[in-house]
Amino acid sequence: MRRDEFNIKDENSINEILKECEYGTLSLISENKPYCVALNYVVYDGSIFFHGAKEGRKIEAMKNNPLASFLVVKPYSFIPSYFSDTFAACPATQFFASVLFEGVVSFIEDGDKKAEVLNALMQKFQEDGSYEPIAFDKAMYTKMINKTAIIELKPQNVSCKIKVGQNLNEEKKKKMIEKLKNRDSKIDNETINKMNLY
Repeated sequence: MRRDEFNIKDENSINEILKECEYGTLSLISENKPYCVALNYVVYDGSIFFHGAKEGRKIEAMKNNPLASFLVVKPYSFIPSYFSDTFAACPATQFFASVLFEGVVSFIEDGDKKAEVLNALMQKFQEDGSYEPIAFDKAMYTKMINKTAIIELKPQNVSCKIKVGQNLNEEKKKKMIEKLKNRDSKIDNETINKMNLY
């Protein structure tokens, strides 16, 4: 990463981003061309897992080349150029956090393991429960589990970037926070919290 002040190594920060975000972009090579697809995901046992149909372009791409990357992005405030007291467009920027995984994908075939992953996915997206836990030996789930592809991306490299004004001096940072407070949107308040952390 070119700007070291944005490079985050803290595992708690990384896990927080992954928990808050609902989907990311899986990048593959398909027919010798770059190909990406948006997917929801769950982090489980140190890997990223996806689910979907057992056929289609992404499945063929993964079978032909298991190298993959997965990018998760959490947007924070858009910073307009006039926040820098100028008429030039150059200072306009977007604050954000991102986590990039690079590694190898593989298909999970074991029915019990597939059920574990699907339960973890449900727990992420439907925290209030109100569903019958998934198990391979439950008749209501066996057929669907068999028809569902579960893909594991085992990361070989993980990098995290959080850009929330760490490059600003104290005076500029203070002014920026004041302008975000005045704008007073939900995302601005969330951004201010992150700016105070980093």
